[in-house]
Amino acid sequence: MSNPTFTSFLTALRCAETGAAHDSTVLQSVSHRAGATLLPDYDLDAVRAAVTPEDIRRRPHDLWRFRELLPLDNPLQAPDLGAGATPLLRLRRLGEHFGLTNLWLKDEGANPTGTFKARGAAVGVARAHELGVRDIAIPTAGNAGSAWAAYCAAWGITLRVVMPVNTPDPIKAECVAYGADVTEVRGVISDAGRIASERAAESGWFDASTMKEPYRVEGKKTMGLEIAEAFDWDPPDVVLYPTGGGVGLIGVWKAMRELADLGWLKGTPPRLIAVQAADCAPIVQAWESGVPDAQRPDDPRTVANGLLVPLPFAHRLILRILHETGGTAVAVHDDQLVHAMRQLADLEGVLAAPEGAALVPALTTLLQRGDIGRDERIVLLNTGNALKYTHLVDRPARPPIDPLPA
Repeated sequence: MSNPTFTSFLTALRCAETGAAHDSTVLQSVSHRAGATLLPDYDLDAVRAAVTPEDIRRRPHDLWRFRELLPLDNPLQAPDLGAGATPLLRLRRLGEHFGLTNLWLKDEGANPTGTFKARGAAVGVARAHELGVRDIAIPTAGNAGSAWAAYCAAWGITLRVVMPVNTPDPIKAECVAYGADVTEVRGVISDAGRIASERAAESGWFDASTMKEPYRVEGKKTMGLEIAEAFDWDPPDVVLYPTGGGVGLIGVWKAMRELADLGWLKGTPPRLIAVQAADCAPIVQAWESGVPDAQRPDDPRTVANGLLVPLPFAHRLILRILHETGGTAVAVHDDQLVHAMRQLADLEGVLAAPEGAALVPALTTLLQRGDIGRDERIVLLNTGNALKYTHLVDRPARPPIDPLPA
């Protein structure tokens, strides 16, 4: 039953490749004709007439404050675990280190389950429930599994998670605690994806694979909406994003496009920069080669599980976005991103996951290449905290001391 106080502004699902419209009132996955992702489309004229930036500013600071730009029929009835409204931190000491005057970090580690994946799960699971889904299969490199498990638990939906065996143990424990059925695979996320898709097809479960399910990107989109609002609708010049599946990068791009079409932006959308691990960098390699399609690397490896995506499903869209926004792509080595975890913690008190920490050495390269100006407003989008990755923090081996006499 629809909420009488809210009318959804969702009009269609549009193919990212062809622009063809698909019915948003029935369960959909990819555009089978083009083999591409479907992106939700809205009646922005009606949104503009219904709400203003000032209205949004007066609402509670949560993900649902942007409900006119979300795909739900009943957004205010969705379980709220606290996703969204994460802090935008001024990085003063790290900025001084780089000679930057306007360096910021959007800290997604404050979300439920500790990562930005909660945003996508909040919207993706809610929309699946509205469309009658009660059984979901999802492949994950880790954090998406725990986020979707939490929201599926809140909705009473059964979740089947398939993840690489090298996923950190805290993430596995999270998924099990939330009641998910967990299968471990000797391989990477693409191997997990094949198994999840096969099992979903055989059993009639909904396959919620990254960018094959069309609604999680809308939850990630709220990162871009929050960034724009935080700068009083005059967006920063540059946003750096750690790119595995690339959903968040696509979400930020989509947010800025919709805000521009609404006429809410006071400035131009930011340049978007994809950051990857050097030994798993299909987007960087395609970008540097000047081709529109990425290719899977022969031996993908990285300690940053969220970046261990050999070939993002939406690779063509990601590359198009980099071109469209005047952005670029850059790769960093594992030793650099692990060092940056300690550097961010030491200088700014932010314990970032390795994916988010990768943005720090990427910033060094971008400044050296002249891709970023030192007077520009720069946002690093840290996708999660490092509490599931403490094994990467080098701790000195000091023996414990004896207690003082009572």
